Amino acid sequence: MSERRLLLAVDAPSLLHRNHHARVESGLLDRGGRPAWALHGMLRQILEAIDQFAPDAVLFGLDDRVSSVREEAYPAYKAGRAAKDPALVDQLERAAALLDALGMLTVTPAGLEADDVNASAATWAERNGWSCVLITSDRDAFAHISERTQVLRLITGGIAGSPLLNPARLRALYGIAAEHYLEYAALRGDTSDNLPGVPGIGEKTAPVLLSQMGSMRAVWADIDHCAGATLVATIDSYCEENGLRRIGSTLLARLTAPGARERFEFNLAMMSGRTDLDLGLTPDLPGSPGLLPLDPDRVSRVVGHLNVPATTQLALRVLTEPPASVGLPR
Repeated sequence: MSERRLLLAVDAPSLLHRNHHARVESGLLDRGGRPAWALHGMLRQILEAIDQFAPDAVLFGLDDRVSSVREEAYPAYKAGRAAKDPALVDQLERAAALLDALGMLTVTPAGLEADDVNASAATWAERNGWSCVLITSDRDAFAHISERTQVLRLITGGIAGSPLLNPARLRALYGIAAEHYLEYAALRGDTSDNLPGVPGIGEKTAPVLLSQMGSMRAVWADIDHCAGATLVATIDSYCEENGLRRIGSTLLARLTAPGARERFEFNLAMMSGRTDLDLGLTPDLPGSPGLLPLDPDRVSRVVGHLNVPATTQLALRVLTEPPASVGLPR
């Protein structure tokens, strides 16, 4: 992967939310007297990631805060989440302007989310022969893991303490191939987005179903054409080999219960990221937004406005100097 050019795609809202809650007690204000702790925390983490990965281009995805095609299709989408702190809202709304002023590339797709930008970034990298690292705390990005795309999932501990997931590591964590993660998530559901899963099929059963049957397409085909006979036999054989109670018939009953397939298909549609967004990346045009290195004067002025001199110095080092070729760990 070190021989390919590298795109770093950042889920900006995810990082802003995490840094807001982690740094709110700092009360950091920018030179204009406005809240800046979430913006500073996000930028600091991205600077650390750029220092670690030495990307050729950096792209920030943002949510459309005015409209949502998913909420229009499902009004209960993300219902139940606590109301956002006004200070966080203020920083979410200023993020694009800050990043654009810095010379980064931001994409706010109409009616869509940063997740869709991540999906399109992974597709763009595949199509153009680049490698890609997606930076987010959202598990939805796992659906885009491939031989070209890895996910740095931010957890407590920041950039250095967060796992970099590739297909092998994802399989070790969840027991499924990366290309089946989306089906796994659709079966399991997502409480954070208020998307219930298929009743009776959770994080333990779904990997067994997918690993033994290959895909949900094969599952539904077997149910349609063989009344699930192959499914029952396959799952029961797995259970016998592993000294477990047979669950083939129970699993078939849950998958054929009224509304089960519809719930899976609905979740799949809601969770699928758009892969066809125009990201505006022009890597063969020197100086275009998102390409590194950036202009030192812009970096000094924009990062300096956040009022943390140490971060300004870090930004000048990692954003304005030609990156060392460090590649990606396998």
